[in-house]
Amino acid sequence: MTHRSHATRYLRRPPPTIEGEGPARLAGVRVRTLELRLIGLVLVGSWAVAAAFVLVGYRPGGPIDIAVGIAALVPALVALVGVLWPPVTRGDRAFMTMIWLAAASLLVLIPSIADVASQIGGGGAQTLLPSVEAAYPWVLGLLGTCLFTGFGIARRRLGEAALKRRRLVRGVVTATLLATASGLVFGAVAMANELALRNRTAATSRFGPTGLDIDPPLCDGPIAIGAAARVEAHLEGTIDGHSLGTVDLTGDRSGTNVRWLAYVASSRQIGLFGAASVDAENWIREPYTGWRPATTYDVGDDELDLTAFRIGLSAAARGAAQTDGLSIIEGARARQCRVAIDGPTFKAAFPQSTWLIGSADLAHWRGQLAYWVFLDGQIGRIEGSVNGDAADILDRALQATIRVELSATDRHAPLVVTAP
Repeated sequence: MTHRSHATRYLRRPPPTIEGEGPARLAGVRVRTLELRLIGLVLVGSWAVAAAFVLVGYRPGGPIDIAVGIAALVPALVALVGVLWPPVTRGDRAFMTMIWLAAASLLVLIPSIADVASQIGGGGAQTLLPSVEAAYPWVLGLLGTCLFTGFGIARRRLGEAALKRRRLVRGVVTATLLATASGLVFGAVAMANELALRNRTAATSRFGPTGLDIDPPLCDGPIAIGAAARVEAHLEGTIDGHSLGTVDLTGDRSGTNVRWLAYVASSRQIGLFGAASVDAENWIREPYTGWRPATTYDVGDDELDLTAFRIGLSAAARGAAQTDGLSIIEGARARQCRVAIDGPTFKAAFPQSTWLIGSADLAHWRGQLAYWVFLDGQIGRIEGSVNGDAADILDRALQATIRVELSATDRHAPLVVTAP
């Protein structure tokens, strides 16, 4: 009996442990908790900044503009729960997964917040229910935030000792419910506000006057270009169904003073280009270099919308313009018109196309140019394309197409173009 009782006591003893294992593990959990709470606070701050832009800047004149901003705070509250109850895990792999989940949410949120700030601050389209292409980063950010919080809630409710699979399922279900509820709350409030604005005239528009009691000038009538403008342009080219590249340009013009930057990504050029002409002085910018003084020849005839209007939409070209009806662009009423255009005229009107096609001869190219005339008698938007033989661009190629979209906004704003 004595021998057996000794053996029983020996078997009941806990296995030997390494000295300091308990405190070390506890310290590790505390560090992980702190790290997860810190990245959770960044998520909270990002959603709060987005909501602040909507709450302060979103004023299209609807009956519940403020309610839309308050509804935008819901994702920030969801992220705050993730800070209070962080999804702490035992394993290193699971812990890094939580970190990367939050980081991925931030990667899609931050550029989207910048877009919303630019949109609201620039007085552009005030809709907060954009296209699928514009909405998907917000959806991904919301799903990532809700998963981060959902796993934290699951750990809090089930305890750390619960099976991993059970906590995983509970976290995913919780995240799905949170994302659905958040999306429905914001979507319902924003939709109700926009439906109330459906029959109202926009108070302002960066494209021009917003009245509905008069019609824009005729396509072949006396039309002008703004004394100043913020210009955005996008050009893209294709050859036998394959991309030649793109050009994305933004710039300001005040009279003949111009300054712009263009990011070029084509088979011929890549990088950031720019040009400026201020008070008879000229500068150019090329990839991997800063601004440097230049001659008028270096800058060329590139006054953005003014060049496009003077060359592509001259009075002679508009003499046979086709009217495509009236439209409303970001609240501003405009008449849509269309004219035929040949390749050399297109290339001269939009010299940035050289980055796509080089010195190719476009003598046999043909296309169309659409333009919108607003209530102030000025052109604020131009779209068009030309296509033709591609032999001068690439050997054995058959056909190429160049497309352009250009907008000239804030044409009555007191813009000041500064030297580089």
